[in-house]
Parts: sequence; C-alpha cells; structure tokens
Amino acid sequence: MPLANLQVVFEFDKMPSVSVKDVNQQVFVRAFAQFLKKTGRVKQPEWSDIVKTGKFKELAPFDPDWYLVRVAATARHIYMRSPVGVGALRKVFGGRERRGTKPSHFCKGSGSVARKTLQTLETLKLVEKTASGGRSLTSQGQRDLDRIAAQIKRSKRASKGKKPKVIKISAAKPSKPKSDSAKAEKSDKSKKAPKQPAKQQKQKPKK
Repeated sequence: MPLANLQVVFEFDKMPSVSVKDVNQQVFVRAFAQFLKKTGRVKQPEWSDIVKTGKFKELAPFDPDWYLVRVAATARHIYMRSPVGVGALRKVFGGRERRGTKPSHFCKGSGSVARKTLQTLETLKLVEKTASGGRSLTSQGQRDLDRIAAQIKRSKRASKGKKPKVIKISAAKPSKPKSDSAKAEKSDKSKKAPKQPAKQQKQKPKK
C-alpha cells in the first residue's frame, strides 16, 4: 500500500463516528419528528385526531404531532433491531389494560397504526421489505438517522462549551461587631454629658 493511502486511512480514523446508539433515545425521537415536520414530506392521516393507539387506551393522544413521533420511534426501533413487522411493533407499543376489579393484563397496540407508520417510512425510502418478511432500514435511511444523531451530539458539545450565566444577587451587608475601644469611648461620652433636668409641667390652677 502506498504512503499516500496510508495517510488517508490514518486521517479517517481520527474522525469520531456517531450513530443513533450514541444519543439519548428520547432526544433523538423528538429531533427526528421535528425534522419530519419541517420537511413536510409526512402528512398526518385524517383520523389522527380521533383514533386511539390501542384498545387499552381511553382517549386519543393529546399531542397533535403524535403520529410524527410514532414514525420517528418506529424508525429508531428498526435501526436498533431489524427486520421488524407489524406484530413486533404491536408488542413494542402495547401497554397495560385495566379491567376494573380484575387484575390488569398486557395488551398489544393498534395494528393499523403500526402498518401505517411502516408504509409512511416506505414512501420516504427509509425502509424496505426483506425477503424473509418484515422491514429493514435502507442505506439512505441509516445515513439520515446517523446524520441527525451527529447533529444532536454536536449541539450537545457546543452547549457544554458555553459558560453558564451567573446571576448576582445583592444581599444586605452584615454589621461589623463593635470593638472594645469603641464601647469604652461611648461609655466615656455618656459619663461626661450632663444630665438635663426634666421639665416640670406647670400645674393648672384648680377652678
């Protein structure tokens, strides 16, 4: 191998590689959902404001962008563990079903929502079907997710470099204790000062 190629290899090794595994999952999912919303390539379904994410739920999600968050979470799960199908996603996004006085049991999530999120990722060309079944990430999808993870890592490093703002709070200065000499001078002044006689009140003549 020529020396020029060796130099390129050494320079490449110095560059730190960042993947989705190196970033906090909650921060990454929120950042990826914000990225999908900013690009405008993902359209939320019409039923997103009234549908429940599982039969164990009582109400629809309060977050208006919950579908984007679900798509981002699905993409991260496929990155970490693929291939993934609808059945696996139903288990991942399942929860506890309350049954009144009877004991609670685990309940799977909605299969329709899981299928719709996979189809959305397929339209973005981030996910593709595998021959053995399920979906796995494409090279473009892995590249996009790693790029967002690198941006999060870079912003975190930049925030660490900044000095925190110091808020000065003015407090009352503590009174200095009086020395013995000051006390002695005060006592001498009190002794030297003559006492003024108290003014006698004039008695009014009785009528």
